[in-house]
Amino acid sequence: MLDRNVGPGHRIAERLTWALACLMAVASLAGLLSPGLYRDAEWAKAAWFGNDLVTLLIAVPTLVVALVLARRGSLRGELVWYAMLGYAVYNYAFYLFGARMNELFLLYAALFVLPVIALALALGRLDADAVAAHFGPRTPVRWISAYMLLTGAGLTIAWTAQWAGWVFSGVEPAIGEEAFTLIASLDLTFMVPFFLIGAALLWRRHPWGYILGAIMNLKGATYTLVLTAGSAVGAVRGVEGAAAQVPVWGAWTLVGIAASVALLWGARGATE
Repeated sequence: MLDRNVGPGHRIAERLTWALACLMAVASLAGLLSPGLYRDAEWAKAAWFGNDLVTLLIAVPTLVVALVLARRGSLRGELVWYAMLGYAVYNYAFYLFGARMNELFLLYAALFVLPVIALALALGRLDADAVAAHFGPRTPVRWISAYMLLTGAGLTIAWTAQWAGWVFSGVEPAIGEEAFTLIASLDLTFMVPFFLIGAALLWRRHPWGYILGAIMNLKGATYTLVLTAGSAVGAVRGVEGAAAQVPVWGAWTLVGIAASVALLWGARGATE
C-alpha cells in the first residue's frame, strides 16, 4: 500500500475531482442526447459525439474508480487519477476553445479549470522519490520511453511540417487553418513537451519519469480512443476520409494502453 501523507490541498483536490466527474457526465450526456447542441462542421460534430461517448463510458468511470482506489492507498489508483485529470484538462480545452458557442460554454470553462486546480493541488506535495521506490528494476522503462519519444517527436514533426508548408509554400494545412491552429497549439503545449521530457526522465529512471510516464501514456491512450470513436462515427455519417483514420488511431490506442499497463504493472508492490 502507498503511504499517503494527505494534506488539506490533497483533500480539496479529491473534492474537486468528484465535482469534475459529475460535470463530465452531465456534459457528455447533454452532447449525446441533444443532437442540435453542437453547431460545428459535420466532421467536428462526429468528433464531439465520439468524444462524449468515450468520456461518459470510459473516462468518467476510470476517474471515479481511480480516485476511490487512491483514497485506499493504491499507487496505481493515484497515478491513474492524475492521468485522468490530465485527460480532462486537455480534452475540455478543445471544447472551451474549439467548439462554436453553445449552451454549455460556462460548463466547459468549469471543466477546464477544475482539473487544472485539482492536478496542481494533488501534485504539489507529491513525494516523487517515494513513488519511484515502488517501481522495480524489471519495469520496462526503455521501450516505454521509446514509445513516448516516438509519440512526442511524431506530433512535433506532423504539426511543424504543416506549419512550414504554409509559411514557405502557402499550402494550407489539411484540416484547415482554424482547426490546425487549435489542435497544433494544444498538442505542442499540452502533449509534446511532457511526452519528450517524460521519456528522457523515465529512460534515466528519474522519479518524475515514472509519474509523467503514467500520466502521459494513459492520457494519450484515452484520447486516441476518443479519436478512434470520433473517426468511426464520422465514417458512419459519411465524413470523407474518416474510415481510413480508424485503424491508425485504434492501433496507437492499443500501443498506448500497452505502455500504460506495463508501467503501472511495475508499481505492483505498492498495491499488494
